Formats: sequence, structure tokens, C-alpha cells
Amino acid sequence: MQSRSTLDRQRLCRVLEVVLDALDGVLDESDYRLVGTSAAMLVGAPLHAGDIDFLMRERCAVDRFGSALSAFVCEVPPQLISGGMQYFARYEICGISVEASTIEVATSSDCLEVSGTGPWVYFTRVPVGMRMVPVVRMELRLATELARDRPDRFEPLIAWMKEQATDADLLQRAMMAWGLPEERQQCVLAALQLG
Repeated sequence: MQSRSTLDRQRLCRVLEVVLDALDGVLDESDYRLVGTSAAMLVGAPLHAGDIDFLMRERCAVDRFGSALSAFVCEVPPQLISGGMQYFARYEICGISVEASTIEVATSSDCLEVSGTGPWVYFTRVPVGMRMVPVVRMELRLATELARDRPDRFEPLIAWMKEQATDADLLQRAMMAWGLPEERQQCVLAALQLG
């Protein structure tokens, strides 16, 4: 679902502050990660985000997220979707869709953005107001956009990441986990001046 309003980084931070205030004492940082384009926007990448996506470690965290946000419009109450592979909820906060979900797909990879151990191992903490938000590493985010073949997202992310400290090994393992062809992996690493 599209948000009723668009996000820029300032508005993203304001909405996150509202969410984090509601989650205070309900969820620990270890229960969730910020993922998707809003994660990229929060770390400073020049991407457009239409909503805010939280990955939750377990279904009970989605339920607690929903309880904490009960003062806001619930667009989709916590429920199984995608054939039972995702437990999902959506709320409207300050005109922005804020989603929380689990992704329940088994994988042996530790380098995927929303599956397996990747988001729980590879993340950074970004200050928002007086709190820190755990945000999935951009190497995992970039691999996701490459796998989805979305140049409107992966091209600006590559351009931005050229100026950042990028972990070439992590990115290559993430691209391999998605099954990207070796030639494409090498092109991306070369574009980032990592290979």
C-alpha cells in the first residue's frame, strides 16, 4: 500500500521517533531491524521511501508492535500472509504506512536482508532523536535491490556506497546468496571500486 504522504529523511526521523516512543519498554533493539528503502534513507542514501519497514525476529514481536501502536490507525492487523511465510501488520502514523513483519523462509545464508541470520548479525545503529535504531547493513540492502533488478534503487545506492566504507566480502556473499551471476557481481564490485 502506498503511503498517503511522501517521506524525506526529516519526516522519516519524526515518524521513527513516534514509533520508538511507543515501542519503549515493549520491544528491545534486538527484536527488530529497520529494512527496505527507509533503512537506506535513514543512513543517508539518496533513495525515496514510501513507507517504513520493520523486520521482526518473531511473530510475538509483531503482536507487541501492534499493541504498542494501538493508538494509531491499524490498516492491516497482525496476520499470516504470503502463504504463511510472513506474519505482517501495517499502521498509519502521521500519514505514513509503518509495517512490521517476520519473513519465515528457511535459508542457510547469513547474508540476506530479511531472511536467516543476516539482518541480526549485519546491522548498524543510527541515532534518531535520543535513541538508536538498528538498521540492516547496506551491503545486504544493495544485494536485495540487485536481485529484484530495480535500477532506480540500486544505481543511486551504488553511487552513494562508493563514498562509504563498504565491506566487499559481505556484499559479494550477499550477491552470491541471491544467486546473482558472477559477471554481474564483478561489475558491481568494480562500480564500487572494490574489485
